Amino acid sequence: MTLALVGDIGGTNARLALWRDSQLSAVRVLPTVDYATPADAIRTYLAGLNQPVEALDSVCLACAGPVQDDEFRFTNNHWRISRRAFSAELGLRHLQLVNDFAAMALGMTRLDLADRVVVAQGEADPDSPCLVIGPGTGLGVAGLLPLKGGGWRALPGEGGHVCVPVGSAREAALWQYLSQQVDHVEAESVLSGRGLLTLYRACCSLDGVEPVLQSPAEITGAALAGDAYAAGVLEQFCAWLGRIVGDNVLTLGARGGVYIVGGVIPRFVDFFLASGFLDAFRDKGRMSRFLEAVPVWLVTADYPGLTGAGVALEQLLEDG
Repeated sequence: MTLALVGDIGGTNARLALWRDSQLSAVRVLPTVDYATPADAIRTYLAGLNQPVEALDSVCLACAGPVQDDEFRFTNNHWRISRRAFSAELGLRHLQLVNDFAAMALGMTRLDLADRVVVAQGEADPDSPCLVIGPGTGLGVAGLLPLKGGGWRALPGEGGHVCVPVGSAREAALWQYLSQQVDHVEAESVLSGRGLLTLYRACCSLDGVEPVLQSPAEITGAALAGDAYAAGVLEQFCAWLGRIVGDNVLTLGARGGVYIVGGVIPRFVDFFLASGFLDAFRDKGRMSRFLEAVPVWLVTADYPGLTGAGVALEQLLEDG
């Protein structure tokens, strides 16, 4: 029996699963820091299932970063992978490396209605692209393009590294402070897990507040528990996300809708839905009406990136 394996590898975790009959099975999450290479993590995963490495035939890995040449370097962890060496080491017939947010985008094509929460009502244009965006270890951005005759094509990019927009005097002050700390104030600087902590410390510095919270989880927990200052920081996080999402919708022409994904926002869904995200999203002057028609969903599915890697593998095998 041959095995098909899919992986969704981010800065912190490698999510691995078997792909059988267009479904995920045996999902496991392994910390990337615990393994020297992706191949080591896969061997550990298969050993835990009592499956021999020799049975492995096809692999698709969704990788955080731009996927181009033979050697790939992960953006937010220490792993590297050579397509040729990796295939030879594991004895693979088929290997597919895809950008992690391209896989995330493809995962939206298999999403159940129960796996998304409506953030903004709208009428999706079935002939227009969709935007897939979300903060996690970094900030991922991808497009999803409908094809004539059915099917979808993912459009990967590195939109998490665009400049942070400034839409208020407060944001201008925060940008100025951040520009003194880093060479490039990119969206990911504030719109990610570690970005939330950076944003909190920047706010504290500007306001003369002692920074007592030491992690993104502590900031979120304090905000949800009623800490007014932490709630203000989280509100700024949501507003800045709204601006970035709106910019991307206008750039892509994403009238097909927006899928907000990643591991950060699902931790405070009710807060997010009540935040100023939508006001910031639509705050585009004469283009605000364009954005009012665009539906927005928050994705709560457990492993959409893994599912998307499976879809990408199916496409590879179907194409021969």
